[in-house]
Parts: sequence; C-alpha cells; structure tokens
Amino acid sequence: MVEQGYNIRLTGQDVGRGTFSHRHAVLHNQKDGEAYVPLDNMSEGQKRFEIYDSLLSEEAVLAFEYGYSTTTPTTLVIWEAQFGDFANGAQVVFDQFISSGEHKWGRLCSLTMLLPHGYEGQGPEHSSARLERYLQLCAEHNVQICVPSTPAQVYHMLRRQMIRPLRKPMVVLSPKSLLRHKLATSTLEELSDGRFRTVLDEIDTLNPKKVRRVLLCSGKVYYDLLERRRAEEIEDIAIIRIEQLYPFPAKYLEKILKPYAGAKEIYWVQEEPMNMGAWYSSQHHMRRAASEVNSKWQLEYAGRDHSASPAAGYMALHLKQQEKFIRDALDIQG
Repeated sequence: MVEQGYNIRLTGQDVGRGTFSHRHAVLHNQKDGEAYVPLDNMSEGQKRFEIYDSLLSEEAVLAFEYGYSTTTPTTLVIWEAQFGDFANGAQVVFDQFISSGEHKWGRLCSLTMLLPHGYEGQGPEHSSARLERYLQLCAEHNVQICVPSTPAQVYHMLRRQMIRPLRKPMVVLSPKSLLRHKLATSTLEELSDGRFRTVLDEIDTLNPKKVRRVLLCSGKVYYDLLERRRAEEIEDIAIIRIEQLYPFPAKYLEKILKPYAGAKEIYWVQEEPMNMGAWYSSQHHMRRAASEVNSKWQLEYAGRDHSASPAAGYMALHLKQQEKFIRDALDIQG
C-alpha cells in the first residue's frame, strides 16, 4: 500500500517484533543499535511505513491514534493490542469516541484495531478480546467487526480499509494460534488476485444435497471443527465461516446457504461462553438470513455454557469444555 499512495502507521506493545514473534518489521544493528525498517525503504518516493512500540497505557495510546486517524485520511492507522483483553483499559475510548464519534461530531475515522483473540487454554486474562462488547456498540453501520481466518483474508481486509471510499473504524479479532496453524494458509494467487470475503463457504467436496446439518462459526473454532470432522470422516455436516460480523453480511450468507436448503438443522458454534462472543448480539441476523433460505430452520447453539469468567483457568477444564461442544456441533455420539 505504501507504493499505492497510502502511509501506514502501526503502534502497540512490541509491534516491531510482534508479541507472538509473528512480525519482524524492525531490524536492529547489534554493533551500534541502529534500527532499520525494510518496509519503509522499498522504493524511492514511496509513502511512509512507521512503526512504534508504545507504552502499556492502552487508553492514552488508543486515544492518540483515534485523533491521528481522524485527521489523516490517507494513512492506514493500526493499533495492535498485545493480547485482546489489554483493550479493556481503553474501553472508554471505544465508548466515547470510536463507536460514536461520527454520529455525535461528524468525525470520520478509519482506525484499525488488531485484538489477538482465541481460546488456547491460557486462562481468562489472555483468552478474550471481549468480542461481545464491540458488537453491543454496533448500530447504524458505525463500526466494522471482522474475524479473518486466512492470511489472504487479513491482507485484503487491511487493503480494503484504504482503497474503498469509506472511512469506518474496524475491530479485528485475530486468533493467536492461527499464526502457525498448518491449515491457515493462502496461495499466492489468493493474495494477489482475491478480495476480502465476508462469508466463506465449505472448502471440502461435500454433496450439498446430502448435508443434514449446517454449522456457522467465526475464527479459530473453524479449524477445530474442520480437523475433527475430517478425523471422524463426517460428510453430511457443512461448515461456513462468517468473517465479518458487523455490518452483518446477510445477503452473502443467504447466497452461500441456498445449496444447503434441504438440511434439517443449522447451528451457530463459538468457543466463547454463551453470554459472551457473538451469540447474543448476532443471532437475530443469522436467524433472519437462515429463514430466507429455509423457513423451518431454527438456529441452535453449540458452545460453552454461561460463565462469569471469559475462560477456564485450567488447561484440563478448557479441553473438556471444548471436547463437549465440538462433539455437540458435529453430532458425535458415544
């Protein structure tokens, strides 16, 4: 994008290296300590690629980046939380400015917030970006909430943020384990020629007419379901990914659901507890889209039970909970 006329500004805790060693954007000379940013030195006349490791003061940093984004429409301004739950300390900025600034003051903003989110059994403090909070703030197309599941989707999502004539804040839930997941890959053609798709269809060669159950999901849980379905050799349950939860892509979902109109059941599957995640805030969107395809469908839930804590504090309990809802979703008996 820096060669297409757009500046990029990335801030957050340890963003130069990446908290999960997923980024090596800054190189350091071990002899004199000088820093070098390759992406800021690709070609003569390119736009700036700026990257800043910030202090652990999420409220101050995010508030500054919000203001920066409102005044620089040709810059992709990104704030990355070290863990998704680190954004908790900046919740007032989301409430007062990011979600409502355009409606209250006419201030356009295209700030992008990357919040690592995914249940890997690391306990309640490092497992949740509180997706439900951001969905509760959504109305009148004020914010975008995305959960990309492939490298190509991440790339096209970020590029879309600048090339289309629309300035809206974007909250991105990015599962940590997918950084190195063997199935979370993209081809060069998907990166160079594709686009961001708000809904992704089934990828295995299932016969739509033989599908008896459809699963809707977002994020890392898709790969948990996919791997288990393949291991169990289940061929009558389809899995569809919703990559953008708001604005909800109802028409795209309806189009992808139509081949499975003969299925008897449809489920929403999430790894978050029932009172968190997307279930309460998005189920009405899913139900409406599903009813347009099959009026007899009753959207069911498969996931963790209600919980006061975002995640279990013990790995054994985490795995037990996951095993239960995966078996429920895939209708594995015994």
